Amino acid sequence: MLEKMKMEWFSNIRGDVLAGTVVALALIPEAIAFSIIAGVDPKVGLYASFCIAVVIAFVGGRPGMISAATGAMALLMVTLVKEHGLEYLLAATLLTGVIQIMAGYIKLGSLMRFVSRSVVTGFVNALAILIFMAQLPELTNVTWHVYAMTAVGLGIIYLFPYVPVIGRSLPSPLVCIVVLTAFAMIVGLDIRTVGDMGELPDTLPIFLWPDVPLNLDTLLIILPYSIGLAVVGLLESMMTAAIVDDLTDTKSDRNRECKGQGIANIGAGLLGGMAGCAMIGQSIINVKSGGRGRLSTFIAGTLLLIMVVFLGEWIKQIPMAALVAVMIMVSIGTFSWSSITNLKKHPLSTNIVMITTVIIVVWTHNLALGVFVGVLLATLFFANKIGRFMIVKTEQNDDKSVRTYRVIGQVFFASSEAFVESFDFKEAVNKVVIDLTNAHFWDITSVSSLDKVVIKFRREGADVELVGMNAATETVVDKFAVHNDPKEIEKVMGGH
Repeated sequence: MLEKMKMEWFSNIRGDVLAGTVVALALIPEAIAFSIIAGVDPKVGLYASFCIAVVIAFVGGRPGMISAATGAMALLMVTLVKEHGLEYLLAATLLTGVIQIMAGYIKLGSLMRFVSRSVVTGFVNALAILIFMAQLPELTNVTWHVYAMTAVGLGIIYLFPYVPVIGRSLPSPLVCIVVLTAFAMIVGLDIRTVGDMGELPDTLPIFLWPDVPLNLDTLLIILPYSIGLAVVGLLESMMTAAIVDDLTDTKSDRNRECKGQGIANIGAGLLGGMAGCAMIGQSIINVKSGGRGRLSTFIAGTLLLIMVVFLGEWIKQIPMAALVAVMIMVSIGTFSWSSITNLKKHPLSTNIVMITTVIIVVWTHNLALGVFVGVLLATLFFANKIGRFMIVKTEQNDDKSVRTYRVIGQVFFASSEAFVESFDFKEAVNKVVIDLTNAHFWDITSVSSLDKVVIKFRREGADVELVGMNAATETVVDKFAVHNDPKEIEKVMGGH
């Protein structure tokens, strides 16, 4: 236990501290922007980002992953804030946390294994596009100075790592922010800064119980929003965990992450913050800046609060162009460029799932909807593909009195119709043997199709024998089949 804690917290102190610093700087304008989207004061997003990042550092299931206030969650809060106000948002945040903790205990994090690689790739590509699109307002209707600063920032980010000695020791996004801020202050450039995004808080957060009536009416108001926030939050967190797993070649505890996200959101709600979840962009900044352990997440949250409360006058001077350059780097690094070249190599169904996920997420800005459609499509394609692997071979004995059907493959809802159509019910035979040695029946639909085949043959006067069932098939057939139950057969045959 002690060895594991040491590994997760103190095995990469220098890298985690530097990476956490970069993330903290990048979190400030995003937290403010997400607060504006949700229609609340900037401090609500900043307090939430601080609390969620610090709490998740201790209780989360994925070291090195950054959680804070996010745009996906903010979009779901707009109507609640507009119609009922901030206090109801805080109450919804607490309920969101409770739902997520429950999800962790019933092991919903394990459901990620049903999300195909093509859906994850589509999700990542869509997020990369959304991150880039989010920077466009900072690059429209501005002076040439902003473009120049952004270009210089990108130059620093991509070229600084090649500088001897210090190039590998300092995160280039941090160097970009410091250099461009110093230049803008010295020259006195009149360009948009973090201070223009909104007023930074000047006090530490305090414990705050939501001022709402504790009754059924309140629950009915916040429950739909809390369920939506919990689902989107867990979905984005699980996706982010999968991506960071790949980037670091390590494994995360997703059910623990579900619980951790819930605890963090309860903490945020009690400190006057809005609900949040894992952030793919910031997590990638953290990893690419050298962050690997829980210390990087803790540093990001702690420094965020210290900077906005005690160093606010300096933080306000950071030009947005510097942060835009960092986020453009994130979008470029997030996008799976190999997925474009793989379009020629991968099956058409895989490409359709990936592209559809991208289109739905970018079009609706709804991550949950995009992933749901992607998973649904992937499932349908998979079911169709597996359903085609079922074949029925037939042979007859010498005197043509016995017909044997050998079923090979998977019989389930997608292949059950083809299974029934593989039999010739009009052939005059005394006995039909259905050999299931190389078949597997999966569901009620497949058992129902077997009932239909047996009953039809018996109706035509043939004796039917089932042989070779494996244990799993025999279990489901014994439980749900009706072809040996006279009363049920009568119901199936309509009493005739």
